[in-house]
Amino acid sequence: MTAKEVPADALIKRLSEYLKENIKEVKPPSWAQFVKLGVHKENSPEDPDWWYLRAASILRKLAVSAEPIGLGTFSVIYGGLRRRGSAPPHFRRGARNHVRKILQQLERAGLVSKVPGGRVLTPKGQSLVSSVAYEVFTELVKEKPELAKYGP
Repeated sequence: MTAKEVPADALIKRLSEYLKENIKEVKPPSWAQFVKLGVHKENSPEDPDWWYLRAASILRKLAVSAEPIGLGTFSVIYGGLRRRGSAPPHFRRGARNHVRKILQQLERAGLVSKVPGGRVLTPKGQSLVSSVAYEVFTELVKEKPELAKYGP
């Protein structure tokens, strides 16, 4: 079971719970509660566990992607439209510092490695994402047995 075969929201939620409980290298710094995630945002995130959700989202993006993803690409992925009053909105890239710190923490945990052109999942990271995806799929099959025909 891969990350592409299960709903993204369920996988990210379960992966963030796993990161919070089991991976001690991934933890929010002291400034994380005050940071804005880009110029297109008005406030900081309301969810106190947003750091783990973003880390799980990054892991899923790396698992789905066939090529390395760099920091600039992540800033585009997490960017959005900046509202400018009566003027039309324009796209703005997301903040990069928190993404950089999360990637560094994931590297220390051995889930991500640096290659020319960006970062990729290590075999340990791929195994983690696949095992969590399998858990999510088995839960979905329990809720809706007709999904069993899509599983392994």
